[in-house]
Amino acid sequence: MIITQTPLRISFAGGGTDFRDYYRINGGAVLSTTIDKYIFCIVKKRFDKKIRVGYSITEMVDNLDELKHELAREGLRKTKITEGVEVSTMADIPSEGSGLGSSSTVTVGLLNAFYTYQGIPQTAETLAKEASEIEIDILEKPIGKQDQYAAACGGFNVIKFLPDEKVEVEPLTVDESTKRKLERNLMLFYTGMIRKSSEVLSE
Repeated sequence: MIITQTPLRISFAGGGTDFRDYYRINGGAVLSTTIDKYIFCIVKKRFDKKIRVGYSITEMVDNLDELKHELAREGLRKTKITEGVEVSTMADIPSEGSGLGSSSTVTVGLLNAFYTYQGIPQTAETLAKEASEIEIDILEKPIGKQDQYAAACGGFNVIKFLPDEKVEVEPLTVDESTKRKLERNLMLFYTGMIRKSSEVLSE
């Protein structure tokens, strides 16, 4: 059994510059940090050839193409797992619509779990790149690339998006007292309201 723990993120500045239509012309950069709230992904071998995926609902299918969970389906497809696994996801926060990059965190966590399950763990850069490909190129979601890199790399970073599609992650060197001061002046609340970022970003 493989369990991955992938952090969610908050973004301070630069949101929107991680969109392809923007950074291919101007370049882009975001300032973000991961936080101590996580999404957990579990992968386990099944006794038969079925695929079972558990999240807010449970799916049991005979064929990968039948899976409705898009991120799990495309993550399995990209890592070439086609049968005989159980997959579950659990989160410290509401499952969607939190504004903390949860869908990208799930994608990175699933890819990490699937590769590790096969004994071929990948670098943070590869996980972020492939998660971006799944969400943006394959599923055609109207999102940028900051969330995938934040989740995969972790920490307090400036993430730069270059016109040639390269991404540079630069950890910020912040002394401990400054970091503690920042933490003491940040609060995160659950309002009970959620929204689909894809709808906002499409507009």
